[in-house]
Parts: sequence; C-alpha cells; structure tokens
Amino acid sequence: MKIILHSLAALAAGGFCFAAIAAGPPKIDMEEFMVPATDPGIRLYVRNKHAQGAKKFSGDRILLFVHGATYPAETSFDLRLNGQSWMDYIARRGYDVYLVDVRGYGRSTRPPEMEQPPEQNAPIVRTETAVKDVGAAVDFIRGRRGVAKINLMGWSWGTSIMGWYTAQNNVKVAKLVLYAPSWVRSSASLTDAGGALGAYRQVSMAAAKDRWLKGVAEDKKSDLIPAGWFEAWAEATLASDPAAAKKNPPMLRAPNGVQQDGREYWSAGKPLYDPAEIRVPTFLAHAEWDQDLPSYMLYAYFAKLTNVPYKRYVEIGEGTHTVIMEKNRMQLFQAVQQFLDEDFKPNR
Repeated sequence: MKIILHSLAALAAGGFCFAAIAAGPPKIDMEEFMVPATDPGIRLYVRNKHAQGAKKFSGDRILLFVHGATYPAETSFDLRLNGQSWMDYIARRGYDVYLVDVRGYGRSTRPPEMEQPPEQNAPIVRTETAVKDVGAAVDFIRGRRGVAKINLMGWSWGTSIMGWYTAQNNVKVAKLVLYAPSWVRSSASLTDAGGALGAYRQVSMAAAKDRWLKGVAEDKKSDLIPAGWFEAWAEATLASDPAAAKKNPPMLRAPNGVQQDGREYWSAGKPLYDPAEIRVPTFLAHAEWDQDLPSYMLYAYFAKLTNVPYKRYVEIGEGTHTVIMEKNRMQLFQAVQQFLDEDFKPNR
C-alpha cells in the first residue's frame, strides 16, 4: 500500500538565486507483517512506513511505537487526521517507522480467553508478557534492517512496556521516548472501576469520550478535539476489534493484565522496574490536563532517570492524556521530532 503525501520543495540554484517550486507529491510505502512472538501460536501485527523505495536506514533513524492499555497502535499512531498521522509525519522526515500491537490488541493474536465471557478467566496480557512481545518486534526490525539498536516510543501503559524493556536491553535501544509516562500511583485509576477483574474489559465509545475529557474545564471542551476527529477515531477503533459490532452499543475488548498489574504494583507503591537501569537518552512528553497519568508521575519518573546520558521533558498546555489527537498535537509531534533528530553529546 502506498500513501501519497503533499508538500512543497525549495531548490537553490548556483548560490545566486533561490526559487520555490511545487514538487511532485512524495510517496510513502506501507508494509504489514505478522511477526512470531516468543510463545508458540502468537503472532504480532507490525506496520511499517518509510519513503518509497528506501531500504537502508541507520538505527538512529528507525522508530518503534507501542500503544497503551486500551486501544490498538494503529488508531492512535497511524490515524490520518487533517491529512496525516503521526506515523506519516515521522516517515516524511526520513525515518523507518513501525508500530506493534501486543497480543490481545488490534490485529495481533487474540488469546483464546477473549472468546469466552470475561469472568471465566483471570486477567490476561500482563506487562511482563507485553515486554516480551515488544522484544520480538524489536528483534524483527533489527534483523530486517541489519542494525544493532533502534529508537523506542511508548504511550501510557506503553511507557511501562518500553521503559522496562529498555532497562533490560539498553544495548538494543538508541533513544527512548515516553509519552504520558506511568509511575507509582497515588490517585485513583480512570480505567479501573474496582471489583473483580476478568480476563478482559469492554469499553464503549461514550465511556471512552467521558474518560478523554475528564478534568477539562467546560469552556475548554468545545474546541479541544477538532470537528470529526473523535468520530473518526471511534469508528477506526471499533473496527479494530471483530467482536465489537456484536454488542449494543458496540464495545471494544481490552485485556485486563494491565489492571491487575496496577493493583498489585503501581497502586501498591511497588514499581515493576527501576528507571535507574535505563542508560540511553530519554525524553518524556506530557500534557497538563492528563487525568489518567497526572503530572506527579512525570516528575517522579524524571527524577528516577539517574543514569541516562541526558534527559528532558516537555509539558504541553491545554492537552489531555490523548493530546496526540487534539488541537495541540503538533506541539507533541515537533518536540519529539527535535529529540529524535538531534545529535547531542554532553560535554562537547
């Protein structure tokens, strides 16, 4: 599949004059793979975008993205809003960019427990399992491109996945980006309503929007999400789950392993891993109205990064946990891109 993106190119002639001309629309290739997980019978959906015809990339120009606790990677990272997705944005800048769905999400293998009533089984897809799935995707990409290390980016629960993976595999990671970093919790979780946890939970789009706008002042809600963007996301998200349409209203299934980890670890004051074990350049991105993973987590996590070559964070005003699909999303895109692009070496 090839996606055409429009831009202008400027050419300099002979050093004497500068003329701006309309270039032909650059093209991006999209490729899709089903990558074997470390466990038999599990296959992971991996999507790739890069400039048409490009085959060689250095590791610092390769990026893998993983999703959060509820929604698949493609409907956040590769949903075209106002003509482009974040994946498009990065690929247009010369990167080989990937996303992966861990098992139980999106187009990856759904464990058999998800075909049974949720209460018949214990929570599935714990963070430890998700880390192994990311490891399989990282090794696939490294082998495909012949590189030693690549950049990693996680959103929400994905920051725990990518952070824990990096702490164990620094030699395979060039840079680490954590968007809406998760850490030890001292406030209630918006995704855990309490009570017994089954194998998975079911989420309506009405509940998703209510959670999205939690904590946003009434006079700020009307223009936070540009017209049509939520509806486009909701339609794509429900379409990612083949069982969603069988419910009235349609309901997305999401594994509950992350909820069990939250109760046993993050809400109990017991981290799953130590950020001090991360030894690669790290960037944290957050939005001020994020009620899912509030700012205190950002600050606490940043302080724990004691052994990285350098670290940085940005906090974006007038944005929620889902600023990736809001009016200020370009602030996030640009800040992350600057971090990825730069060749910064301390003490130089």
